[in-house]
Amino acid sequence: MAGTRDIKRKILSVKNTQKVTKAMKMVSSAKMRRATEATLATLPYATKITEVTLSIASCVNDVTLPLLEKPKSVERVALLVMNSDRGLCGAFNANIIRAVSKFQQEHKGKEIQLYIVGKNAYDHYKKGSLEIVDKWISLGGKVSFETAKYISDTITSAFLAKKFDEMYMIYNEFKSVSYQAPREMKIFPLSLNVDAAETDTEYLFEPNPVGLLEELLPRYITFMIYHSLLESAAGEHGARMVAMDNATRSADDMIKKLTLNYNKARQAAITNDLLDIVNGAEALKG
Repeated sequence: MAGTRDIKRKILSVKNTQKVTKAMKMVSSAKMRRATEATLATLPYATKITEVTLSIASCVNDVTLPLLEKPKSVERVALLVMNSDRGLCGAFNANIIRAVSKFQQEHKGKEIQLYIVGKNAYDHYKKGSLEIVDKWISLGGKVSFETAKYISDTITSAFLAKKFDEMYMIYNEFKSVSYQAPREMKIFPLSLNVDAAETDTEYLFEPNPVGLLEELLPRYITFMIYHSLLESAAGEHGARMVAMDNATRSADDMIKKLTLNYNKARQAAITNDLLDIVNGAEALKG
């Protein structure tokens, strides 16, 4: 019965793993729901700050501000990469890594600097050839406005100090629970689509629109970072929930197969024992 004992140990091991995957699925489901609610709660603010920023920009489109100033040539490109701290979330992290590789090919010959959010991406690139300027890791999947502001202030100061000519951001955009798509977005220099400023609201500026825009642009950048962090967090938890659900289903299928093999092995062992008894009885009669 040695074979049946091995199968029983495998069944027990798979059942223990299944308990873990079920628990992780439930935790990820709760976290995803909170992250999704936080993302949806920012939409009214997103709509209004975009409307106000574009409206003011349409009034001062003949003025060049530092955050809007385009470089004469692009030699150094910075990339803000958003990934997760932990794995076990399907292709969530791998999709970002592939998107960064594609970005490298598109900007071949230029110096690329990395600003990284997430331990997974940091572990991947820390031994590579790309320069990691700054990192924010071990956030535990928690997104706070303070963290977004700190990241925003850091990259804004670096751009104003001319440490790079352009900056892009790559993160997983939350489409649905089962689908997160890598998205590339340009951060610096800011490109405001003034033609999109369609609103019936008329604004009175005090003291002047240029001063207001200078104050508003850093807030606009901070919100871009914050909203991207929220979407990335929601996508991570959604991807992990789906991955753990698939793992739980696979464990269930494996348990069924192992149970069938166990029953077959047990039946074979019983049959062999019966044959030994019958053969022994026949030998005694003979």
